[in-house]
Amino acid sequence: MATKPSIPKGTRDFSPAEMAKRNYIFNTIRDVFYLYGFQQIETPAMENLSTLMGKYGEEGDKLLFKIQNSGDYFSGLTDEELLSRNAAKLASKFCEKGLRYDLTVPFARYVVMHRDEITFPFKRFQIQPVWRADRPQKGRYREFYQCDADVVGSNSLLNEVELVQMIDAVFAKFGIRVCVKINNRKILTGIAEIIGEADKIVDITVAIDKLDKIGLDNVNAELASKGIAQEAINKLQPIILLSGSNEEKLATLKTVLAGSETGLKGIEESEFILSRVAQLGMKAEVELDLTLARGLNYYTGAIFEVKALDVQIGSISGGGRYDNLTGVFGMDGMSGVGISFGADRIYDVLNQLDLYPKEAADATQLLFVNFGEAEAEYVLPFLFKVREAGIRAEIYPDSAKMKKQMSYANAKSVPFVAIAGENEMKEGKIMLKNMESGEQSLLTLVELITVIKG
Repeated sequence: MATKPSIPKGTRDFSPAEMAKRNYIFNTIRDVFYLYGFQQIETPAMENLSTLMGKYGEEGDKLLFKIQNSGDYFSGLTDEELLSRNAAKLASKFCEKGLRYDLTVPFARYVVMHRDEITFPFKRFQIQPVWRADRPQKGRYREFYQCDADVVGSNSLLNEVELVQMIDAVFAKFGIRVCVKINNRKILTGIAEIIGEADKIVDITVAIDKLDKIGLDNVNAELASKGIAQEAINKLQPIILLSGSNEEKLATLKTVLAGSETGLKGIEESEFILSRVAQLGMKAEVELDLTLARGLNYYTGAIFEVKALDVQIGSISGGGRYDNLTGVFGMDGMSGVGISFGADRIYDVLNQLDLYPKEAADATQLLFVNFGEAEAEYVLPFLFKVREAGIRAEIYPDSAKMKKQMSYANAKSVPFVAIAGENEMKEGKIMLKNMESGEQSLLTLVELITVIKG
């Protein structure tokens, strides 16, 4: 018996209708990227594991899909190593490559490899799939697309301001109400210093980043499990649960972090970004959120996350400043800042809110009915001309019964059907049927094009 086909958990097939929606998302984001002066690049689906490992923290490393070497990948392994059943150690022996986890680390590798060809500051964007060996759940997939925009080679905070503007522009085009949450890793570092746990900054940020998902009590339990003193955890509570306007939060932080030079620098950077953004009349809410930590280790300054206000789902965009990501590839001092749009989650949000415009369908607009060889030959020049005019059109390939061809048009939601029989051919015209109203009109080619183009 043939095996029933399936796909891996956390992956999805997309129908033509779904792909039309996804292309609407990609094209909208791409248009905004171009509007702000970004240029597109692509990198391979797989990278050397040496490029990927150690860039995402311990938790991120566990989520890397590793690719088994081709050929006899057991050669070079001792019996002792095989019998040890140490999965991580064995994988490091016979896996040299992995699927990319995000687009930022491959971008850093790209910058280092192509530094002599690049004009800095370099504004690039990428729209490609990434893979994570995560536990699939609602809004979380193992294969998903990211749409990244980054600027490298500039320390200016105007880049952060423009990225927030881009976030606002994209979601305004989609019609999605969002809140852009902003924090700064320097502020988090300052908090760690003030509570006397400076060496635990990574543990603190990883735990705080889970506040929305697991709640305050579980965050505190995780902090304690990492060896952070109860006194320090107590000091942390009022800071991460700080409320009020952005200005009020910043004013309180200036007092709380007065003893931390790093923390004060983070406040200064946040103040600059928030004050400039406030002058731009953006549609999105912008909030300073001290619980925003973004667990990835490479962020060093401003960090961003975007939440949809009308749908319960994880973040739909995020990013931040990384001062020396290229340093791990031997190129020190290259500062960068970027954002990533989660296309798959945006897709789900647009579906739930039914926000796709009708013209996003990219479907066939006009179907020519096929009555036989002579009629098909007659309509082919018409078909050529309407396509030349930018109308998405097709001819039914077989001379089938009219009912079957009309059913095909209905199944594909084709709004117009063109009919040419003996009478139409004599007059050199086409009968156009509006599939919604049922109205029929005998038209010339020019008239037909005019009607369909509205």
